Amino acid sequence: MQEKLPKIFKLKAGNASKTVLLLAGIFFFLCLLFTLHRYYTFYASFDQGIFNQVFWNNMHGRFFQSSLSSSLSTNVVHAGEVPTVYYHRLGQHFTPALLLWLPIYALFPSPATLTVLQVTLITAAGLVLYVLARQYLQPPLAVMITASFYGANAVIGPTLSNFHDICQIPLFVFTLLLAMEKRWWWLFWLLAVLILAVREDAGIGLFGVGVYMILSKRFPRAGVAVCILSFGYILVLTNLIMPLFSKDISQRFMLERFGQYADGEEASTIEIIWGMISNPLRLLVELFTPPDRTIKYLLGQWLPLAFVPAVAPGSWMIAGFPLLKLLLGKGESVLSITIRYALTVVPGLFYGSILWWSQRQQKFKPAFRRLWIGCICLSLFFTFTSNPNRTFYFVIPDSVKPLVYVSLPQQWQHVNQMRPLLAQIPPDASVSATTYIVPHLSSRREILRLPALELRNDAKEVIKVDYAIADLWQLQKYQAAFKSDHSLLKDLTPLIDQLINNGEYGIIGFEDGVILLKKAASSDTQAKAAWLQFRQQLVEGVGDKEDKGDGVMG
Repeated sequence: MQEKLPKIFKLKAGNASKTVLLLAGIFFFLCLLFTLHRYYTFYASFDQGIFNQVFWNNMHGRFFQSSLSSSLSTNVVHAGEVPTVYYHRLGQHFTPALLLWLPIYALFPSPATLTVLQVTLITAAGLVLYVLARQYLQPPLAVMITASFYGANAVIGPTLSNFHDICQIPLFVFTLLLAMEKRWWWLFWLLAVLILAVREDAGIGLFGVGVYMILSKRFPRAGVAVCILSFGYILVLTNLIMPLFSKDISQRFMLERFGQYADGEEASTIEIIWGMISNPLRLLVELFTPPDRTIKYLLGQWLPLAFVPAVAPGSWMIAGFPLLKLLLGKGESVLSITIRYALTVVPGLFYGSILWWSQRQQKFKPAFRRLWIGCICLSLFFTFTSNPNRTFYFVIPDSVKPLVYVSLPQQWQHVNQMRPLLAQIPPDASVSATTYIVPHLSSRREILRLPALELRNDAKEVIKVDYAIADLWQLQKYQAAFKSDHSLLKDLTPLIDQLINNGEYGIIGFEDGVILLKKAASSDTQAKAAWLQFRQQLVEGVGDKEDKGDGVMG
């Protein structure tokens, strides 16, 4: 077999390993640089704050509690209740695997730690992928597979986002598949449990692995066990365990993603599944619509692998089930390749491609290698120009018409003027902040997102927060491109006036469009004058922009 392989396979394993380590190092350095820059320039947003508060509460023995998550609960969103500090997020997403990383967070308790952790986990996944690829492929092909991973839009985009639980999936799934190849069954089953512990829907990807084990006839009995374990776990968890914490899974998340398959104001996973089965026509319509976005999404997932997953049976067996979950759901985010959900499809696509190439290594010739490299470069180009999670805001405008752009010096100057205001908020004080400030203040028990000001504390008393801080400059800059920013700016301006005029809060600081309010405090004369001057600019500049907001969001 070796004699029939092209000369390109003469690359030695040692050199290939060095190449992979170089690729991993470049990926790690660049992603860490851009994600930390995104955080420190106040572009990390609400989810970063949620996960940091969850880790912070875990560190203090209040496991998976979060006032920020409570503000998104069905009790608050639908029933109009006040957010609580003792709300358990496990009712929204069941994520016990996060406890694995608690010792690291305890050593470095900061939202930035989660950013470093996310980049590290994704980088490590690529290294395990290379080892997995070497079980079947010669070094050059294994290197190309790994390069495809580090160059994939569906990998880079979610890595450059706020911290999320799905960042664990590629590492866990690749390790599970490697354990299967090595017949290390103790490790295989350990990873199966860890995958299920990532979140309530992670079992869908594990179910795909079980289907592959059965259909490939390699490990049919173990495959059946995997399918039973994963499917049974999802049903028991979502129907019996998660409802013990809250009703969010049935009254909010199932309806938001799959409400088209159910009737009424709540639905369990069993009811959603039955709704799909009982109406196959609607299922087919949802599967292929909208056709343009569906095709674009598939092409984006296949591109870094030179479209091999499209014809690789193993890719369809494993990745087909998490892909099916996305295609059957509703909402803008499910088919966004730069959002975390795209990572759930990645492991199956890459493993299936490895299996496909294992039977066709002789086809890996210089011409195809050049084509493949071109596909990776194109994937990198699309990733950069899409400005995933606004990471490259200082290079790529958020809107072209009208032009909305913030330069790097301008943003850093704004941040430097904002930090003294943040320093005035005591670490144990309750606070409400606008979205991009939330992560930086989330290492505390009591925190909300403006315009919310009330929460229920540990004494079960409804209180108003001690401090409120709003970055109105940021909203002013982006309101022309984003309707949500324009709407929030319009809501916050009269709210601030009301709080000041009725004496509930006083302005104790105002710098570069950032206002800091303190409960029951007298307003600082200079700060109030600066606010009134800025407010006049808003009145003159905001006007009626309800028809705007067609800017291009990264």
